[in-house]
Amino acid sequence: MSEINISTADADQIIAFQGHPGAYSHLSCRKARPGMTPIPCGSFTEAMQKVEKGEAALAMIPIENSTAGRVEEIYRQLPRTQLSIIGEHFESINHCLIGLKGSTLDEIRTVCSHPQALAQCDNNIMKLGLETDVKSDTAGAAHEIMQLQDKSRAAIASSLAAELYKMDILKENFQDHDGNTTRFIILSREAATPDYQPGQKYVTSLMFRVRNLPAALYKAMGGFATNNINMVKMESYMDTGSFQATSFYLDVEAHQLDQGMINALEELAFFAQDIRILGTYKPHPWRQQGRSLS
Repeated sequence: MSEINISTADADQIIAFQGHPGAYSHLSCRKARPGMTPIPCGSFTEAMQKVEKGEAALAMIPIENSTAGRVEEIYRQLPRTQLSIIGEHFESINHCLIGLKGSTLDEIRTVCSHPQALAQCDNNIMKLGLETDVKSDTAGAAHEIMQLQDKSRAAIASSLAAELYKMDILKENFQDHDGNTTRFIILSREAATPDYQPGQKYVTSLMFRVRNLPAALYKAMGGFATNNINMVKMESYMDTGSFQATSFYLDVEAHQLDQGMINALEELAFFAQDIRILGTYKPHPWRQQGRSLS
């Protein structure tokens, strides 16, 4: 199920996402690339492969959440692709309690959703005295209820899921706390590096593996400090199956053609290997509002 028949859409107008139609990734596709056709995929790997094979132009992939932290699988998958990051999108997660058309809160006995969504709505679930049923994703839970036609069951999912499956929103903003936000990266086969303009803000994402030397990471990061480049995110992960060296994902506030960034990368090369720039792109407006995922 998708918003329009994907058989009529050219590959260069398709954006792939993981999950059922109505997932928060789907909602992000509509907001970030409203002119493109979103298509659902069974896994993050499938969504990325569609781009690599030319079956889709872009993939919308979640990389971190303000409540749940990083999406660890993505850090394992990125080095296995040749895709580039061409943009980012921050999506505020506003959970809705949704049920079948005509259902009421008094009829609901069980609420279904992804375990993280259930945890984020735990206080409200307890107030209503509902039992919980864990599902693999939020929109999938809504889809299942639509198929079962059971008015005693509700799902925690997005407003888009309610729209697509023609269900009623019984309660909006059902989460216990506001501010739950997911950061997505937008992946493409081709890099789309914006022209460098002094004074304009940029984010550059890169991956590298430190050499097995004393204080290698400390020394590798020194070039960013001495060149006044702000580091906004660093994640470590083990990708080689060896405990001899660690790989890192890094986001910095700089354009890759800025002279300070060029200097920092030259210094990084002395202490790191397998350096790969994933992309340079303009920051999403959410960053400009002074917010933080930490």
